Amino acid sequence: MSGDATDIHWDDARQANRDNWDDRVPLHQSAYGIDAFDDPAHLSDVVVDDLPVLTRALGTNDLSGLDLVHLQCHIGTDTISLARAGATVTGVDFSRPALVAAEALAARVGAEGSWVETDVLDARAAVSGDFDVVYTSIGTICWLNDLDRWATQIVQLLRPGGTFFIRDGHPALYALDEDAPQLTARYPYFGDGRAQRWDDASTYAGDGVVAHARTYEWAHPLSEILGALLRSGLRIVHFDEGRTLPWRFSSRMVEVPRGYAWPEAERDLVPCTYTIIARRD
Repeated sequence: MSGDATDIHWDDARQANRDNWDDRVPLHQSAYGIDAFDDPAHLSDVVVDDLPVLTRALGTNDLSGLDLVHLQCHIGTDTISLARAGATVTGVDFSRPALVAAEALAARVGAEGSWVETDVLDARAAVSGDFDVVYTSIGTICWLNDLDRWATQIVQLLRPGGTFFIRDGHPALYALDEDAPQLTARYPYFGDGRAQRWDDASTYAGDGVVAHARTYEWAHPLSEILGALLRSGLRIVHFDEGRTLPWRFSSRMVEVPRGYAWPEAERDLVPCTYTIIARRD
């Protein structure tokens, strides 16, 4: 572990992170419950939570007839779930092994989708066409150093009238000490442009360890996230904060339906997630 700030070059941080995420693929294939996708009605827990919020904002019952690009799609379980909700999907990720796993799972369960290997910060140049929905969810933008560039990719991928959706871990949560016996701030809420260096051979899901344990993350306060989207020209149409997570951030968290939460006495003290929906006019 660690979390110490460091002035690492983006290319070096990206390579370390990609090596780590490549290593996670076989571990997550075992941990993500992919056999459940043999049931054609099965959706990931993340999409079960996200879909009602997204369709309400769209004014639809499902995603039928919509072109959707899923940024940072990893092994494709959420992407396939979005396809099952009716969307024509394109999954984007920087990990080649993750996309191989995603494509194999899609073929196995009969889900249609396209898969593009690229950094999310270069997505517009790598992905063909434009989209009704740009979607990203859970554990995504902490890996990015430049949110203005990220937001620019989103705008350029959207058609006029298109919708952007993000649900992610709350930056107030990420500032907490995950090992403390009570809610205690330990890490920066406000980023200063430097990465936080982590050395952790485990992953957030399943057993086993990775060969490349070092990763780099960036702190992004809500003001930076919202500011980047607004500066890009997007219009915010929905914002909320949640009390549960789809992974166990701290060993003190207790299991709840489709995720984890702080013990009940602490559940109203700090948000665990935020959701933003924005529109390109």
